[in-house]
Amino acid sequence: MKFNWGTGIAIAILAFMGFIMYYVIKISTDKAYNHDLVSDAYYQKELEYQHDIDATKNANNLKENIKIEQTKEGLRIYFPSNFTPKDITGKVFLYRPSNKHLDFEIPISLSNTYLLVPENRLLGGRWNITVSWNYKNKDYLYQKELKY
Repeated sequence: MKFNWGTGIAIAILAFMGFIMYYVIKISTDKAYNHDLVSDAYYQKELEYQHDIDATKNANNLKENIKIEQTKEGLRIYFPSNFTPKDITGKVFLYRPSNKHLDFEIPISLSNTYLLVPENRLLGGRWNITVSWNYKNKDYLYQKELKY
């Protein structure tokens, strides 16, 4: 068999295609490369998105919205002072983008105008906080990215 430029180029192209195929298969099957969606119920949450938009509008139309303060004890989430604390229901969801195993949710049960997220549940770094609450049959949603 004669080895000429055409044969060399064909071998180089086949070798490159083989390398790319090997790389794609290795990345897609190796457990070290995790390709999870942000949420397991991603498509279901997409269908509920209009409800979230309306709840966010309700929260933005308040004279006094939620205020978050970092203290020694943890995160204090202050609700509007004109709301009766015992009538507020809902949940606080803290999402850690870098590690889904650190995500957690706290139900809202208030005796004061604030809810305390304990410091031992929060590691330093970026968190996304979502507070969805209901007051007198009206839904509210507050979302914020914070560094702890």
